[in-house]
Amino acid sequence: MRPFLALLLANASAAWSQGGPDSISASRLRADLTFLTSDALEGRLSLRRGSEAAGQWVASEFAKAGLVPAAGKSFLQPVPLIEYRADRAASRFAVKRGGTEKTYEFPDVSGGFPDDVSISASIIFAGFGIAAPELNYDDYTGIDTRGKIVLIFDHEPQESDAQSIFNGQGNTRYAGSFVKVLNAQKHGAAAVLMVAEPNRKHPSNQERQARVPGGEQRRRRLPSQALEEAETRIPLLTISEKLALDLISPSGNTPSTLQASIDSALKPASFTIPGTIVDLRLVNASRRRGVETNIIGILEGTDAALKSETVIFSAHHDHDGLQDENLFRGADDNGSGTVGVVELARAFAASPTRPKRTLMFAVFAAEERGLLGSYYYAAHPLRDLKTTRAVINFDMIGRNETPSRQTDGLMQISGDTSNDLNLIGTTYSPEYREAVESQNLKVGLKLDYKWDYDSALNIFFRSDQYPFALRDVPAVWWFTGFHPDYHQTTDSVEKINFEKMAKILRLSYLSGYALADAPRPPRFVANPKASAGTR
Repeated sequence: MRPFLALLLANASAAWSQGGPDSISASRLRADLTFLTSDALEGRLSLRRGSEAAGQWVASEFAKAGLVPAAGKSFLQPVPLIEYRADRAASRFAVKRGGTEKTYEFPDVSGGFPDDVSISASIIFAGFGIAAPELNYDDYTGIDTRGKIVLIFDHEPQESDAQSIFNGQGNTRYAGSFVKVLNAQKHGAAAVLMVAEPNRKHPSNQERQARVPGGEQRRRRLPSQALEEAETRIPLLTISEKLALDLISPSGNTPSTLQASIDSALKPASFTIPGTIVDLRLVNASRRRGVETNIIGILEGTDAALKSETVIFSAHHDHDGLQDENLFRGADDNGSGTVGVVELARAFAASPTRPKRTLMFAVFAAEERGLLGSYYYAAHPLRDLKTTRAVINFDMIGRNETPSRQTDGLMQISGDTSNDLNLIGTTYSPEYREAVESQNLKVGLKLDYKWDYDSALNIFFRSDQYPFALRDVPAVWWFTGFHPDYHQTTDSVEKINFEKMAKILRLSYLSGYALADAPRPPRFVANPKASAGTR
């Protein structure tokens, strides 16, 4: 038996013997979710009154359960936001060469920025825009990007190679655009242009998003949001493959040959594109400040030394709101996770037995607008992230995974998923996986890790565990999978499998207790390939 697993099994029985998991109630989950998805909450759109009401409800339930506010006297952590809408007509993207100028418009260029900006700079191709010291890979080697605009590929090198140092055919932390923009910013870049990697064997992000019915209309209808104190302070624009080919052409290369070179040698192919200036202007038609809230409560651990350490149960409460009289109720996404965190708070608070480490219950704001609440918390933690030992993040835990337009041809979905639970992110902490598997012996769910080896749907970056994983915290997304009602008005409460949901929460109770009570916490493994032997 592996040492960490032995430690978990030695002290986990107390959680069940005291009745904590058995107090989790499917009927109470149904009642709570019926309220959260009611007309009165208007789909819980960020910076609208339905989202505020949802947050106040969570805070009230935390107080009734007996949690202690994590933010001084309040359960509410303010999250300052900027809401803005780009003015495409006033914005500009032009390429200047040899005394000539060519302008490009949507859809060749898309994206926005919360501040109006005007940049005129030369352009540098910077590969995949990755600097990964533990993998001995750095696209910024040998180039000076200070004050320049960088052009990068989406995703990672060798994505179709199961032996790649970048987690084989799965994504690593470096594939996400947030990390790539931070990296460009660190190297002094003025802006980032991102294009889908040309030799990909899956849809681009834009093609993937278009598979969700109504997705493009939703993006046009809803204004963008960003953190007022965002870590990323330079614009990111998505460009078409046609525009990328035009930009790179003076070098005598093509995007396809450049990617092939990088994939073959696993070495950077970065360079300044000769004789090319990009003139970029981003203008907003509207811009306003607003404040959302994360709702955070704690139950202090019992051990004098270990109670300074934290295990987090998290979810997000926002959804897509009321749009043109169409109500997006978000029962599964993510009313299910929200009521799950609340129910766990009640169960732990009522139990006479608590673990040694402190438990935190966090319901984040504005996840649908770009993980804004969890990014804010990770940058402004209420308890030290260096002593945050694990995150159990719930996002869509109420349904059975079924084929949909989003997954067609990209992921094989089992015929019967009525007892299935996906865990996403365990490649970064095999010991976290051991903890859940050891407790699942008592619960009997079928655990599935397929999404850790997906590079088509960007799953790893799409929920609130990701900002924690970027800071070396073992953080895993608990997820029952996609279905045709994802981001549709039909994501409603009567389609939730409440008995399965209660079963998942019982497993999370036992797993969280074990992680919070073990003599040592699970370790974070920065290089996923180093954990390959435990799969």
